[in-house]
Amino acid sequence: MKKIAVDWTQLPRELLEPISKKLTVYRDYVRCRAVCLMWRRSIPRVPHHLPTQLPWLILPRSRSQPRCQLRFYDLSTDKTHHFELPEASNSELRICSSNGWLVILEDSPVITLLNPLTRAKFYLPPLTSFPNVLSFDYSKCNEYVIEDVSRDVFSTYWQSLREMRDEFIKKIVLSSYPLNNNFVALAILNDVGLLAYYKNGDLSWKFLPAVDILFCDATYYKGQFYAVGDDGTLAVCDINGESSTVSDNISPRAKDFECHKVYLVNSEDKELLMVVRHLNDNFDGSYETLRFDVFKLNWSEPSWERVENLGDRLLFIGGNSSVALSGYDVRSCLQNLRYLSPCDDYGQCLGNCIYFTDDLCQCHCTANEFSCYDVGDRGIFKLWDESIIPLPCREEGSYAPWIALSPC
Repeated sequence: MKKIAVDWTQLPRELLEPISKKLTVYRDYVRCRAVCLMWRRSIPRVPHHLPTQLPWLILPRSRSQPRCQLRFYDLSTDKTHHFELPEASNSELRICSSNGWLVILEDSPVITLLNPLTRAKFYLPPLTSFPNVLSFDYSKCNEYVIEDVSRDVFSTYWQSLREMRDEFIKKIVLSSYPLNNNFVALAILNDVGLLAYYKNGDLSWKFLPAVDILFCDATYYKGQFYAVGDDGTLAVCDINGESSTVSDNISPRAKDFECHKVYLVNSEDKELLMVVRHLNDNFDGSYETLRFDVFKLNWSEPSWERVENLGDRLLFIGGNSSVALSGYDVRSCLQNLRYLSPCDDYGQCLGNCIYFTDDLCQCHCTANEFSCYDVGDRGIFKLWDESIIPLPCREEGSYAPWIALSPC
């Protein structure tokens, strides 16, 4: 009997959407929509049916990988995926992530947002548009002239392209995906801890009013940005009106720590968490994580209350917007970890754990030299016994943020 060729691109629309709802992984859903124009029109852009996805680890560049590729480690399958992303694969880049998008800083004023799944791009206003960046010399020295806003008297200093890339911005946090007309980006400036924001459609960054807090992290929680200082002081950033405000009326303080980093985590819109990372300074420029403390905000006081047990929740922190997931939602993915260790340690990591990567040293490899400053401070912290076990990823290198992939 002669076989009849089937043209899958001509499947009726009423069949395509039910078929797409059987897919449970973002990357498969995106590939399905990319088959042809007919499939793309028939399958919704945003898959509301998909379960929560585990974040992937963005891996440092290796000598052997093609120059146009960026590698991601999938914790749920213990596999490394190679994406053709020329915009993000240059070794002279600094990469962070927020809301499923890569935040790319390079040796130029450009700030690029890139979705690794859809290849969609969005350009934030350049570094030259920050209010304290007075000028940029394109022709000779390629240096920025910056106003030192930390002093009462007017003074300036200079930064090179590389210094600006690595040191000017600590982190950029997005309120939602960049193709949303109402999205807002919040930037924390590294040296002075000031906050700057961009609303979709603006031509430049604007400073939020300065307060006496050295901000080190921020998150978007219930329609507002919240930012935390290195002493646990919390402030709400109101940028919804025509003028912006920063209120430090919500100002609980944690006890002082000698060597630490502070992260702010939106725990599924249920709780606002502060994670304190205790570090050991090795006096050679490298650090080692010793343990973590977790606090939740008591809104009635307000005050930070210690959290001894996260239940089934998992926290992902590093050079990214912090992510909190329920172990119940990702249990089927995490069960793959049971087979990654002969002593079955990973089988316990279905919750009550903090997955962390190194965001203290800047690990950049040039085209002429491949050298990482640190071997990488990353692992899984188990709250119930305060022990740290290594991530199953065996890649060397340090600066590797998480990214919670998004199809939009």
